[in-house]
Amino acid sequence: MADVSAKDIKTLRDRTGAGILACREALTETDGDFEKAVELLRARGVAQAAKRAGEEAREGVVQSYIHAGNKIGTLVEVNCQTDFVARNEKFIEFARDLALHIAAAAPLAVTEEEIPAEDREREERIAAEQAADRPENVRERIISGKLDKWLDEVVLLRQKHVNEEKHGGKAIEDLRAALASETRENVVIRRFSRFAVGG
Repeated sequence: MADVSAKDIKTLRDRTGAGILACREALTETDGDFEKAVELLRARGVAQAAKRAGEEAREGVVQSYIHAGNKIGTLVEVNCQTDFVARNEKFIEFARDLALHIAAAAPLAVTEEEIPAEDREREERIAAEQAADRPENVRERIISGKLDKWLDEVVLLRQKHVNEEKHGGKAIEDLRAALASETRENVVIRRFSRFAVGG
């Protein structure tokens, strides 16, 4: 298997508009071959869904979830392009599942870009301290790997859905892209709020 760099993922993402995780998987499966990765994304419908990503999503729903015991609650806004899709049962179910996931997984932000710079810098410092005793030639990879793992834990789109039985360990971005492909509309997770008693 090819070692996929962040630069390769960005290049493929710029070219296809597909999500970070979809690009990483496609490059991994094709051993870093860009043309095959583009074909794979197109075959999965990810690239088509991504083309619609530029289209404005002004319709949608706000879903809530209150955890048993009334100690944790969430609100999430998910947008699409038409009222027709906003009323679609699969779209509403996606938003409901998302609200439940946010209550359980406690992400910090929807996307990687929304993570505060000070949080990222703190994690990089911690990773650098943990890797300080390792050989210099592998230190950078260790830091990058630890930062990547942390982002997988705190970025909503990168998290694996907590209901593994229903969603088979798929990431939220993969579920969003699949829904966008199925509905043939741009589906956007706009924002969320998570409330915890005493938190």
